[in-house]
Amino acid sequence: MKIYDLIIIGAGPAGMSAAIYAKRAMLEVLVLEKEAMSGGQIVQTYEVDNYPGLPKMTGMDLGDQFFNHASDLGAEVKTGEVSEIRHDQPIKEIVLKNGEVLKTKTVMLATGATHRKLGVPGEEELTGLGVSYCATCDGAFFRNKTVAVVGGGDVALEDALFLSRICEKVYLIHRRDEFRGAKILRDQVTKNDKIQVIWNTVVTKIDGNERVESISIKDVHNDVDKSLKVDGIFIAVGTAPQSTLLKDELEMDERGYIAAGEDGVTNIPGIFVGGDQRTKNLRQVVTAAADGANCVVSVESYLQKLELPDN
Repeated sequence: MKIYDLIIIGAGPAGMSAAIYAKRAMLEVLVLEKEAMSGGQIVQTYEVDNYPGLPKMTGMDLGDQFFNHASDLGAEVKTGEVSEIRHDQPIKEIVLKNGEVLKTKTVMLATGATHRKLGVPGEEELTGLGVSYCATCDGAFFRNKTVAVVGGGDVALEDALFLSRICEKVYLIHRRDEFRGAKILRDQVTKNDKIQVIWNTVVTKIDGNERVESISIKDVHNDVDKSLKVDGIFIAVGTAPQSTLLKDELEMDERGYIAAGEDGVTNIPGIFVGGDQRTKNLRQVVTAAADGANCVVSVESYLQKLELPDN
């Protein structure tokens, strides 16, 4: 049975970047992706305009570029969902849900994080068509338009402030009567004439034919419903890491993100992590790609010291 130097779980920017760097380092590498296409969350983004050197590219096209680059260098990419990682021996085993077992010297977890959703009608259908989970990624497409931001933490407040520099008007919708975000952000929001805060309110529906046209909102105290005309809605109610693999063994922070620095080294020897599922401040395509490169440097260092049993 073939033994890989590195198996990467997840074909988003972190995973594909790692695959590129691994092949350039002459490592035997396999990328596993449970979805039919690679790219991770970026394939949901209509246009990625902040990745250096590749402006005005759709998320799907950027994902294809990552895939093609890694494949051209000889990286194997396989569709399959991992159910178990056995790491008690120097040669680790990756068990897929179909029962197939793969062997590798190291593993990189790059399954990412997913944005928490509102779970309201219209959200899924209009994602990428006015529904966004990243103001810094998509805000420029709403210049001089009216948008809504949903949430009450730091990210929501930062998104509202960022969008106020671009948009004509920003509704900031929060289900409580006070924000959870930092005081300095709260003060800036309060003083910003372009931001209208709507307290004690939840979004119940997102409407539009081919793009977002309006949202339905409800006051949580008196159940009064109303409609707001908006061109876009930015949902900032948190993220959830996709860290189910080895969740009882890996060190994580209180939110479930895998504890690791920029080197991607975890508390389990030979298991590395990169991308949105690790502890970090900024989760963007460019930072995920950087994680992939850093992880491979750590993998190389680990492999140089790895002692394998005699067959």
